[in-house]
Amino acid sequence: MRPVINEARPAVQLAREAGLPLGETGAVAVNLRQQTPAAGVWAAGDCTEALHRVSQRAVNIHLGTIANKQGRVAGINIGGEYATFPGVLGTAITKLCDLEIACTGLTEVEATKAGFAYHAATVDSTTTAGYWPDAEHMHLKILAERGSGRLLGAQIVGGQGAGKRIDVLATALWNQMRVDELMQLDLAYAPPFAPVWDPVLIAARKAWETSQ
Repeated sequence: MRPVINEARPAVQLAREAGLPLGETGAVAVNLRQQTPAAGVWAAGDCTEALHRVSQRAVNIHLGTIANKQGRVAGINIGGEYATFPGVLGTAITKLCDLEIACTGLTEVEATKAGFAYHAATVDSTTTAGYWPDAEHMHLKILAERGSGRLLGAQIVGGQGAGKRIDVLATALWNQMRVDELMQLDLAYAPPFAPVWDPVLIAARKAWETSQ
């Protein structure tokens, strides 16, 4: 018996009935100003597409952060000013019991579909200095483009203090950093917060060495 997978889909019945064009993802197609092809009609949030900054493809990602930013852009434009939405990385974080899970950018499956040649580097480490009483295990994966070393995506799974490290990687990804640049970042260190070499830096170094 095959498992049933519940997949979130955009609610576009109203848009379809109104004759608004839908994009390749099945969500409402909009430009960078959140404007649909229909004159005077704007759309934002979970029902619309967005540009993925890494793959440069249209995506439909359901996150409150994206919806709020798109709504602000649409509102500015509707009010007569000018604003654009710069795209998304799909950065997300959640918690399952005591396990923190986070991601940003492309997964291996997505990178392959987008046509990237890449290398995945993985690191097992701790959220604090290993000898610290509250040290939690964490596992981190970084994807780097072969040859250029450009960061493509990252995923983190671990105990308390692991998940929000994804924000460092999301910032690097947003600014199109290479992993050799990422591994030189001056990140904060003290034993209660991180090892001397933060897992992000170790993973970046490993990704750089293997992406060349």
